[in-house]
Amino acid sequence: MGAIAAGIAVLSGIGAGLGIGIATSKATEAIARQPEAAGDINKALLLGAALAEATAIYGFVVALLLVLMK
Repeated sequence: MGAIAAGIAVLSGIGAGLGIGIATSKATEAIARQPEAAGDINKALLLGAALAEATAIYGFVVALLLVLMK
């Protein structure tokens, strides 16, 4: 059960990291193309990063629950 919990935590962390990395690269490209829209792009990037981090936290909580239900 512990291995499953660790797998869930790792996969959710990797997914969040990839999601934030891709979003950051696309936001940087968008700001380079349209510097006047930097404020709006940054707001959308921060919201997206927060949602991606939330999925990592959910995965961590599920992993903890699996370990504690043992």
